[in-house]
Amino acid sequence: MRALVYQGPYEVAVQDVEDPAIQDPSDVIVRITTSAICGSDLHMYEGRTDAEPGITFGHENMGVIEEVGPGVTSLSKGDRVVLPFNVACGFCTNCRRGKSAFCLTVNDPGTAGGAYGYVGMGPYPGGQAEYLRVPFADYNCVPLPAGTEHESDFALLADIFPTGYHGVELSGMQPGDTIAVYGAGPVGQMAAYSALLRGASRVFVVDHVSHRLDIARDIGAEPINFDDGDPAQQITEALGDYGTDRGVDAVGYQATVSSGEEQPAVVLNQLVDTVRHTGGIGVVGLYLPSDPGAPDEHSAKGELLYRIGRFFEKGQTMGTGQADAKRYAHQLRDMIIEGRAEPSFVVSKDIPLSQAPDAYARFDKREDGYSKVLLHPGMD
Repeated sequence: MRALVYQGPYEVAVQDVEDPAIQDPSDVIVRITTSAICGSDLHMYEGRTDAEPGITFGHENMGVIEEVGPGVTSLSKGDRVVLPFNVACGFCTNCRRGKSAFCLTVNDPGTAGGAYGYVGMGPYPGGQAEYLRVPFADYNCVPLPAGTEHESDFALLADIFPTGYHGVELSGMQPGDTIAVYGAGPVGQMAAYSALLRGASRVFVVDHVSHRLDIARDIGAEPINFDDGDPAQQITEALGDYGTDRGVDAVGYQATVSSGEEQPAVVLNQLVDTVRHTGGIGVVGLYLPSDPGAPDEHSAKGELLYRIGRFFEKGQTMGTGQADAKRYAHQLRDMIIEGRAEPSFVVSKDIPLSQAPDAYARFDKREDGYSKVLLHPGMD
């Protein structure tokens, strides 16, 4: 089959790889209809992780089941499914608690969590390919209505919609709260959208890419351009109060300031300033224990200079970690079906898999029109 394979920093290629096969009775093989490029894929693309050449990218996948293992009970050939990016068993202690992002079964001993096509997340190829093996399929597949309706909306259930929603959940937001979302990429847009769906009174979105801030404005959020000055101060002045109730970090360890300089802890520290005393912060922007391209030796080991003293003084709370996507995927799917949510407003391109290398390069440069790219292997 054809798949997108990592060659090295800033280089990916569509090439022939071995077809996936049923390995365990609980597996299914899915013919991929849509696989999205994620901002977290760029960390690997840029060589900012420990990813080795040869990995097939793609953790935001959906498609139609082509083959079913003998141990699968709830799925059949021809079923349309979306695959939340957490590869999980469904029966370990963490899975039973709804913490599918930290499954204790699917990765090396002492390591929690698995994912399709991501470094350090187990031996699972990604779905930017024609076909994908899905282990523990009864748990990992979220059934969808047959046909092609809502394809772009449903594709976002694999990661960014649940991840944005999870960021808001981690912050502790309640209806009527004010909230600031740092980062207007796809996950940040989903966090802002989720906050609005959940009844936030005011939602601020911080970034400096103008077309991203325009999208935030279009959904009813208030854009804050950090090129115009300290974002925490801008938000405080706009509120006429001393801070938002909640905040979300949708940026992570490659955060930059106006000059373009990387400052890995800048968003975390700005959120401490932005959120009021006793407020909550949700962190879904990616932070890693190893960054080969970090700006300093401590950041290279995931050691950041964080204002813990001010955080403690303000009595704030923080929730962190990858989203337990399956915890939210079914309810968000139903909201899409009933017309209560349309997350596909962030989708900017639908292209064949063959054009993925060019799309990666353009997305990495933050080019207008490449904010969220969906790949379709069947479009080739």
